[in-house]
Amino acid sequence: MDPRARYDEIVDDLLHRHGDAERTQMMGMPSVKSNGKLLVGYIGSQQAMVFKLPDDGDREQALALDGARLFDPSGEGRPFKEWVVLPTAHEAEWPGWAERAVTSPAG
Repeated sequence: MDPRARYDEIVDDLLHRHGDAERTQMMGMPSVKSNGKLLVGYIGSQQAMVFKLPDDGDREQALALDGARLFDPSGEGRPFKEWVVLPTAHEAEWPGWAERAVTSPAG
């Protein structure tokens, strides 16, 4: 499946199951926020999803995946501490990470 189509499918599911989740834009990319907080996004140029993972254990687990990295939207070496980019190599795992991002108590 096309990565953007997969992102849209995941977002549709999140919106269906989490009434407070909504589509939005973050730094020009399609995103999801819940309770006013940005939690999930799609980086089209990289065909990757980005997830806010405030839980240290979740974030470490995600960063251990091959190709995962902290999200640095400026590209100037100032990554967002709690945001992890997961490439399409981990597309099958995107729904689980999206769920963690949306349901994290610190999110």
